[in-house]
Amino acid sequence: MLIQQFDVLPELQPYVKLICTMDCDDGADTNHIRVLPDTCVELFVNYTSTPLAIIGNELYDRSIVTSRLSRYSDVQMRKGAGCIAICFYPGEAYRFFNLPMHLLADKTLSLSDLWNGGAGEIESKLADARSQEGRSAIIQKYLLQQLNRNESDQQIAHCLEKIQRSAGNIQVSQLSNDTGLSQRHLSRKFQQIIGLSPKEYLRVSRFIRSLDHLKKYPLLSLTEVAYKSAYYDQAHFNRDYKSFTGHTPGQVALSTHILY
Repeated sequence: MLIQQFDVLPELQPYVKLICTMDCDDGADTNHIRVLPDTCVELFVNYTSTPLAIIGNELYDRSIVTSRLSRYSDVQMRKGAGCIAICFYPGEAYRFFNLPMHLLADKTLSLSDLWNGGAGEIESKLADARSQEGRSAIIQKYLLQQLNRNESDQQIAHCLEKIQRSAGNIQVSQLSNDTGLSQRHLSRKFQQIIGLSPKEYLRVSRFIRSLDHLKKYPLLSLTEVAYKSAYYDQAHFNRDYKSFTGHTPGQVALSTHILY
């Protein structure tokens, strides 16, 4: 599969983490890949007449929005498929989709169900584009049109920054105290904007932190990885891996079909 990454427009940089095109060979479908949770929402716009991908056991013909907030996905791109992929930063996709984000959590939905007639229009424009650079320009222009330019929710932004700085090693009660919101109110805001409760988001953030250690420091023992990732004990570490990957930590470290 050929992947080409593009610069994100300055106006979109606070919200969009990555934009790239993905083109599969005509000869065969890609291998099955298990993609792990990353708390991000991603948009895949199909610019070919070929079905896009099999996710889980379901075939998706056209453009999709997929959210791996707390579950893994098994993905196989179809031969001859081509799409442009947009990955949003955690907590920023809500600006481009006019619905509470918990309705997207851990689901794959047709873009036509979310953008109504806009999905077909943008697919046609991308199909007619003469270059990948042209496709990047078209999709970014459309994203700017969809962007809700209301002020960011500063309380949620503060929480995400605190969670990032602490690598997920912070209590919901501290986030509640910092924002002056009750834990119940804070949870409602997280569900609305991010799609997960604060407790769920913290759990996935800690798991993602452990994946980073697993990748960067292959000589560390799994016990050391768990400790450096702020897990209380090995049992919690193993349980999260089974939940978020379907495998043990050791199996994830050795696997060639798991993407993280």
